[in-house]
Amino acid sequence: MLKSPAQSTPTSPVSVEKTKSKLAEQEAKFTLNAKDKYFAWAFLGPSLLILGVFIFYPMVKTLYLSLFLTNTVGKPTVFVGISNYINLLTSADYLSSLGVTLFYVFAVTIITIALGLVLANLASKRLPGIGLFRTLFSATMGVSVSVAAIFWLFIFNPSTGFLSLISTWMHLPQIPWLTDPTAAMWAVIITTVWMNLGFTFLILLGAMSSVPTTLYEAANIEGASSRFQFFHITIPSISPTLFFVSIITLIESFKSFGLIDLMTKGGPTNATNMLVYRIYKDAFYSGNYAQASAESIILTIIIALFTLLQFKVLEKRVNY
Repeated sequence: MLKSPAQSTPTSPVSVEKTKSKLAEQEAKFTLNAKDKYFAWAFLGPSLLILGVFIFYPMVKTLYLSLFLTNTVGKPTVFVGISNYINLLTSADYLSSLGVTLFYVFAVTIITIALGLVLANLASKRLPGIGLFRTLFSATMGVSVSVAAIFWLFIFNPSTGFLSLISTWMHLPQIPWLTDPTAAMWAVIITTVWMNLGFTFLILLGAMSSVPTTLYEAANIEGASSRFQFFHITIPSISPTLFFVSIITLIESFKSFGLIDLMTKGGPTNATNMLVYRIYKDAFYSGNYAQASAESIILTIIIALFTLLQFKVLEKRVNY
C-alpha cells in the first residue's frame, strides 16, 4: 500500500548528520591549500604577463609622458604637470577635432543601429530569397578596412566613380565627396556604417529570431499592426542586445582610424581629423609624444564617460 506524503516517515536525525558529514567531506576536497597557489600562478601567469606588457604598462607610461615635455624620440625632458591638458582643452584646433569626433560618433552609432534594426526586421520575415538577402548584408564582416576604403574611394571618385556617373546620367550637380569638408565627413560616415552594418545586422537578427512567436500570434489575434508589434514587442524583447550593440558601436566609432587614414588623412581642412587620427599625427608626424599622450588620456576619459552615461540612461530601459 502506497503512503501519502503526509504519512511518510520523517527524516531521522541520524540521516541529517550523515548528510552534513558527506557535504563537509565534499567541501574539504575543494578547499584550497598552499600548493594550489602555484597552479593558479601557472595558469594566470601568461595572461597577466601579456596584459601587463601590452596594456597596463603602456597605460601607465602614457599617463607618465602626458605630465612631461618630450624630445623627438619620446624621452621626457621637463615636468610640466597638467599643462599639456590645459593647452589642449583651451586650443581651438583640438576642440574642433573633438566636435568633429562627437558628430561622427553619434552619426555612425545612430545610423548603424537604425539600419541594422530595419534590415534585421526585414530578414526575420519569411520572404522569397531572404537567405540571399541575409548573406549580402552580413558579407561586410569579412571585408578588411583597406579593401573597404579602396572600394569606396572608387565609388566617390569625382571623374570615374559610380556616384559621379549616376549624377551625370541624371543631370544632377556633382558632389565633391572627398574635397568638400561636409561631403568628406559624410563619405567617411557612409563607409563606416557600411563596414559596421554586417555585425550589427547579424547580432540583431539573432536576437529577433529568439523572440517567442506566441507574442506575435497573440498580437495578430488582437489585430495589432506590424508597426505596433515592432515597437511594443520586438524592441522591448531585444533591448538587452540593443544595449550591447549601442555600447560596442559607440566605442568602435571613437577608435576609428584606418578608413580616415586611407580615405581623407584627416582632411580637407581638418574636417575629418578625429581624435585618434590626431593622436597618430601628433606622435608620429610631429614627434610631440607628450601632447599625444595627453590626448590619449583625454580620449580614454571621454569614452569611459560616454559608456557610463549609456549604462545610467539606457540600462533603465532594458527588459531582462
